[in-house]
Amino acid sequence: MFHGSGLFALLVMVLDWTRPGLSSPLRPICDLRVLDHFIKEAWDAEAAVRACKDACSIATNFTLPLTRVDFDVWEAMNIEERAQEVQSGLHVLNEAISSLQASNQTDVLQSHIDASISNIASIRQVLRSLSIPEYVPPTSGGEDKEMQKVSSISELFQVHINFLRGKVRLLLANAPVCRQGVS
Repeated sequence: MFHGSGLFALLVMVLDWTRPGLSSPLRPICDLRVLDHFIKEAWDAEAAVRACKDACSIATNFTLPLTRVDFDVWEAMNIEERAQEVQSGLHVLNEAISSLQASNQTDVLQSHIDASISNIASIRQVLRSLSIPEYVPPTSGGEDKEMQKVSSISELFQVHINFLRGKVRLLLANAPVCRQGVS
């Protein structure tokens, strides 16, 4: 498996969608199959953790974003609020997964950790291509969103999967730039 497979997938899609010699702006990536690729890799990482059991354990708690979606609340939010929730969640997930890099995991798990970090960076790039506002950390220093605590790497990757399948998918599926051509 490629260490930068998420970045590789994004690069292939970008190159496929651009035409050599034209100076037109990059088209936004509105195809949810891009996200499906990242979800599949998150599933693979979670499966790898389950397979290695005790060898892939770490004695720490992770603070992660909630993955449940209250659709009434979500629909009442504007695009900036939704983007902020997704971007802050991706930031927290990235921090938690990045913390695993120094935990002396197996080579297989380390490759999944590296791929997950790369995939989150690629998802952020996809969001930028859709003109979705980037994450701005709160200046108050306090947590502004509800969080959950998990105590295993397997649970961390389960939250990662559910966050991608839920809030990230909802944000991408309803991105204004992707809906402009839909009538």
